[in-house]
Amino acid sequence: MLRKTLLTTLGLALTSGVACAQDNIAQSGSSWFTDAQAELQARIDHQPNTNRAKNVILFIADGMGVGTNYAIRLYAGQQEGQYGSEHVLPYEAYGDFPNVALVKTYNINAQTPDSAPTAGSMNTGVKQVFNTINLSDKAIHDDCASEAGNKLTLFSELMSDAGKSVGVVSTARLTHATPAAAFAKTANRNWEGEAPEGCTDIAAQLLEQMKAGVVDLAMGGGRRYFLPADATDDEGKKGRRKDARNLIDEAKEAGMQYAWNTETAGGLNLDGETPVLALFEDSHMKYEHDRTDADEPSLTDMTKMAIDYLSKNEDGYYLEIESGRVDHANHDGNAFRTVTDGVEFARAVAAAAQMTNAEDTLIIVTADHEHSIALNGYCGRGSPILGLCYEVAKGQVEHAAEPVLGDDGKPFTVIGFLNGPGAVLKKAEGGNDYSGSRPELTEEEASDPEYIQQALIPMSSESHSGEDVAVWARGPWAHLFDGVIEQNYIFHVMNHAANAE
Repeated sequence: MLRKTLLTTLGLALTSGVACAQDNIAQSGSSWFTDAQAELQARIDHQPNTNRAKNVILFIADGMGVGTNYAIRLYAGQQEGQYGSEHVLPYEAYGDFPNVALVKTYNINAQTPDSAPTAGSMNTGVKQVFNTINLSDKAIHDDCASEAGNKLTLFSELMSDAGKSVGVVSTARLTHATPAAAFAKTANRNWEGEAPEGCTDIAAQLLEQMKAGVVDLAMGGGRRYFLPADATDDEGKKGRRKDARNLIDEAKEAGMQYAWNTETAGGLNLDGETPVLALFEDSHMKYEHDRTDADEPSLTDMTKMAIDYLSKNEDGYYLEIESGRVDHANHDGNAFRTVTDGVEFARAVAAAAQMTNAEDTLIIVTADHEHSIALNGYCGRGSPILGLCYEVAKGQVEHAAEPVLGDDGKPFTVIGFLNGPGAVLKKAEGGNDYSGSRPELTEEEASDPEYIQQALIPMSSESHSGEDVAVWARGPWAHLFDGVIEQNYIFHVMNHAANAE
């Protein structure tokens, strides 16, 4: 009894000492300190949500790894008059998306992944073979015969069997790798509108899945693979199909609604019952920066329409939403369109969060892979993410007026690429030798929307990288995302959440 009394007294003394010590911390009045204390308390108070997920929304920003997300964050903040680093994207706010993990993105046979098997892993729960979609590890890329016996069960099929509605939204062609992963199974991701005898192309698979009631709504680009080569679409562009099938007419004949521009999209009956096929471009949809001249909805517009439509089902829904052109801008070495499409992606996430209830809707925000993007240093605070890297200033927060110079005496941009079309090495005329040096660069040139960032290795298209991506989540069972996970684990959280007792 005496020992217990002594321990209690000692405990109270230690607790009192800790409180006293906290009061004496010199920096305790700093906003950095108090903000961190508030965040600590929010995390202490957070309680996991173990409800069954009525709805599941999987957001994929194609090609948005940790580095690309960093660039998007700074750009979004700087557009709002901040330095940028302190900005918080909608899916980064702890109060809204409290659960975060790092994701390993490799494919079965590729250290640097491809979008098809990465998106496929999230839709099936298993890693897949490079350039294939939703086939087992026994499948062989580009081998039609290897599809037999190797087709995997999709999350969309499981959700449809459970009575839920299913939607697919993308700013890329709907037949492109990431959106196709929600409904297709193929030995070659490039069989978008044509496949070898014995196999079915991706566009035709989408129509089949819609007729079967697996997919209820599909919005994106890619009309070319739904029309025969002798047909012209509503914007005067020729189809690419060689089998003479007009899948758009077949969809209409099957009772589906069809839209191809903003006006026809506005006329859709979002009743949740009549299937919707919307194809807003011949190929990929426009970059957000270029969309002002195009007659098509934004990713946020499509997200709102999809949720409005799918939420009519009282049993719930599964919705995969892809910002496909973040990836394409990185491939082009054009950081401006990478971050502007990334900001639009963030708006779409914010819209979905506002339209849904975290009590019954699991929202997952992630990427399929990263790119060979590189962030230069040492840049002072507020250096424009799309401009030059400026010196750290003494006695002030904002960067100095002088740019940081390389050993060649020339400034450089905050963003660069390890490879790509902006390579400073150029091929000599009449030979195979490469040589060159970095050109002089001004802030005006670097911040131009058409500027191609400098790169090291010459490549016509910048490549993916094998780096981790992040996953942010909110809603039922979102707390199962923590630590470092395999990409296929995402499926298992979605499936568990949707079937939790």
